[in-house]
Amino acid sequence: MSWSPALESHCIDESNLDAIETVIVPRARDLGGFEVRRALPATKRQMVGPFIFFDQMGPAEFITGTGIDVRPHPHIGLATVTYLLEGKIHHRDSLGTDQWIEPGAVNWMVAGRGITHSERADGEILQNPHKLFGIQTWVALPKGYEDNPAAFEHVAKDALPMLDGEGKKVRLILGDAYGATAPVSTPSEMFYADAILQAGAAIPLPDNHEDRGVFVLDGSVEIAGQNFDKGRMMVFRPGDRVSLKAGPQGARVILLGGETLEGPRYIWWNFVASSKERIEEAKDAWRAGDWEHGRFQLPPGDDAEFIPLPDH
Repeated sequence: MSWSPALESHCIDESNLDAIETVIVPRARDLGGFEVRRALPATKRQMVGPFIFFDQMGPAEFITGTGIDVRPHPHIGLATVTYLLEGKIHHRDSLGTDQWIEPGAVNWMVAGRGITHSERADGEILQNPHKLFGIQTWVALPKGYEDNPAAFEHVAKDALPMLDGEGKKVRLILGDAYGATAPVSTPSEMFYADAILQAGAAIPLPDNHEDRGVFVLDGSVEIAGQNFDKGRMMVFRPGDRVSLKAGPQGARVILLGGETLEGPRYIWWNFVASSKERIEEAKDAWRAGDWEHGRFQLPPGDDAEFIPLPDH
């Protein structure tokens, strides 16, 4: 743990309220008895930097014998990170990865041309009631990475940079910010961080990134004289110097952003691509179900079932 001078707050003129380009109110989605709140993509904003998908999962409580149960399904053109605050998820993928996702750690899955994975609660965790709370994020890949082979990295909680100063603690999950760099291989310039702020503590957004946003996970923050409660995402104009200050109960926020991509992305189901043709090719490959010789394989040890291609 270290202190970073870059965490020292700076202020913006409170009359400069248009520094906030967009305020996003997440939409609730039911994933088969498990509710998430989706901030990205949104009507006014498809992406913040390369981040194209942002779901808050929970907080949820499961009774004995139940839990998250996402069958094997495919991805292309993106990288995923599920960042947990509470609970655990069993991740298995078609590369042969068998890894539990636990609070504070990074499980970085790069789909490239194609990968299949499952996310389940199984084994001992089902023998007792348990909780789940976290954020699932997708990062769209630059065009030059869309056809790359799939890859997976696991980085333990203790290996991630932790910055501490002036009433705030910041864990850097991906990319670079405040003079620190996370030990995860990213395909483009970005930052993704978990910040816990004491009451009244202020933190600047990194000013070395083109696109920047913040999601209030708990508590409230004040930005340019406006107050925002938990469950809101704010996106800011490029180049403005922006700080946010925690409310009287403190705050926990997710900071994210980075370099914008070279063009828009198409999203269909679990596929992200720079062209509609890439989406159609992936749909045909999953529909064909040739797990032995085709584009997609099922995860070893979890290949008895899969999620079929949706009708629309």
